[in-house]
Amino acid sequence: MTSAEIARQAGVSLSTVSKVVNGRADVGAETRARIEDVIRRHGYRWQKQRVTGRAALLELVFRQVRDAYAIQIINGVQQVARDNHLAVVLSELHGRHTPGRGWVEDVLARRPTGVIAVFAGLTDAQSAQLRGRDVPFVLVDPGGEPAHAAPSVGATNWNGGLAATRHLLELGHRRIAVVTGPAHSLAARARLDGYRTAMETAGVPVDPVLVRVGNFRHEDGLTHTRALLRLPDPPTAVFACNDAQAQGAYLAAAEAGLRIPADLSVVGFDDLPPARWTVPPLTTVRQPLTEMAATAATMIVTLSQGTPLPQHRVELATELVVRNSTAPPR
Repeated sequence: MTSAEIARQAGVSLSTVSKVVNGRADVGAETRARIEDVIRRHGYRWQKQRVTGRAALLELVFRQVRDAYAIQIINGVQQVARDNHLAVVLSELHGRHTPGRGWVEDVLARRPTGVIAVFAGLTDAQSAQLRGRDVPFVLVDPGGEPAHAAPSVGATNWNGGLAATRHLLELGHRRIAVVTGPAHSLAARARLDGYRTAMETAGVPVDPVLVRVGNFRHEDGLTHTRALLRLPDPPTAVFACNDAQAQGAYLAAAEAGLRIPADLSVVGFDDLPPARWTVPPLTTVRQPLTEMAATAATMIVTLSQGTPLPQHRVELATELVVRNSTAPPR
């Protein structure tokens, strides 16, 4: 639809439609909702001159900036941004899974080349607003099941969970605990499923008491490993579903007077740079975060040029990196 047709259907002036389309904030909530509803129902495309007038910006949105994890993502996006003469705008959702009110209006006002959301998602309304203005967006390491229309880049989390657990089983461990991520996380569920599959394939029953749900934080690894080590029949190995929780497990073992790996084996997930500098260096599953981010940025550039993507869901391979935190049980 044209702006004039939208104005007629919404019962507003052409200038009011222009303000909403361009992300201006000085429009009442009820009027904005009415205009957005017309756009969602009937569609709207930027005029040609506006498409070519996009700002040379990539919007990079994090649910939470987590040190080395965020740095790996930023490095990957910047590689592609530099090659395409784009700047990167960084924002954080402070732990929220979707951006709050006003976020999409700010984005539309900047008219970026595209949006990359990391371990987060967009609401249906926000997705529709970006799509209606021809602003492409891609999800990286999506926290939940990505919408069917949203391109996304992830890793083979199930394979990673399978490889980590099989490694421990091959060393002879049978009491293998897992500290997973939150239940709403697509990646956490996949890693836990990989753990369960490895155990079941090896004929080792999964003891429910050894399955602990964390939130991908150091504190979760510490708290859950403390509790696991106090069990009458404690685990001989812990698969932590990210490196932060693995570092928490290290501290819990030290508190209990246990040595890694002589008394307790630990496997992480991510292979962030600190993993090789822990004592002992951490056995972990490498998640190619930099490559995932670069792939997402390349997808944005492709979409911004009007070229369809060859595939909307991309999964890059994980790899088990064996270091010195795992050994056969006593």
